[in-house]
Amino acid sequence: MQPSAAQVGQRVTIRLHDPAGGFRDILGVLESENTLRKKDGTLVTFDPTKIAIWKVVPNK
Repeated sequence: MQPSAAQVGQRVTIRLHDPAGGFRDILGVLESENTLRKKDGTLVTFDPTKIAIWKVVPNK
């Protein structure tokens, strides 16, 4: 399952399959179905087909 337009604007954590093996996590506000804005303002683009798991997380 992947985030959809319904989650845009929400804070999410996404675990991605890393091409080198293992996983990597990104945390931030979902800007679109394949971009996320991290706390430092950096925009991260990711491949939704590489998502292992994701969830909406509450704001601090």
